[in-house]
Amino acid sequence: MKVLIIEDEKMAANRLEQLLLQHNPTIEVMSKIDSVKKSVKWFQQHNSADLIFMDIQLADGLSFEIFEQVNIQAPVIFTTAYNDYALKAFKVNSIDYLLKPIAPEELAGAFKKLEFLSSSNKQDVPFNTLSQVEKVMQMLTSKYKNRFIVKIGEHIHSLPVEDILYFFSFEKATFLKTQQDKRYIIDYTLEQVESSLNPESYFRINRKYLIHIDAIMDIVSYSNSRLKIKLKYSDDNDVIVSREKVQNFKQWLDR
Repeated sequence: MKVLIIEDEKMAANRLEQLLLQHNPTIEVMSKIDSVKKSVKWFQQHNSADLIFMDIQLADGLSFEIFEQVNIQAPVIFTTAYNDYALKAFKVNSIDYLLKPIAPEELAGAFKKLEFLSSSNKQDVPFNTLSQVEKVMQMLTSKYKNRFIVKIGEHIHSLPVEDILYFFSFEKATFLKTQQDKRYIIDYTLEQVESSLNPESYFRINRKYLIHIDAIMDIVSYSNSRLKIKLKYSDDNDVIVSREKVQNFKQWLDR
């Protein structure tokens, strides 16, 4: 197997090469490259490797920029020092990642995954690497949260944002209400939640409520140029859009 290593830390590149040879002495490391520019040049002058190990952060930019300039069809295993929740995207998008410092057992697991993907590719169709990387890049660069952790008894669940109708504060705690009429407490302030969500989907109507448009059952005019909202699965009869927010709220509804 011919392997290409794209890594800007010399010690990390050398260690990865050693781990690869320990895993399989027949592996041939074709080259070790430390930048986006050099990587693009290499791909323009050589046939692609059988497998590519690629650091995310290179000397002159993100390795994702390589895919914008050359066509790469070989499977890619990313290496990174960033332990971010969004990196789980690599697992679900058929691209693996290894967290530095790379452990031998993690490397072995990545090869097992590669072997499985290759054996299941019965028509010998090249890996759609660019498509997968685009999905991963989109998740990694997203400013907004996609999920919230909630506790149900002794169990922990990950709840998609799409299932959440609104967030509200009550007795110095923050809660969310789901499409299934379930209420959960979360470890965020309402201000933190507001800054982590897409403003096109959620609107902070007052100090207590942050709502999704799907949560609204009815809107009526209220005193002092304010608006009163009836929310799904809510017994609160005083859900009021603050006067200073009314104009922006109407624009949000009419976008």
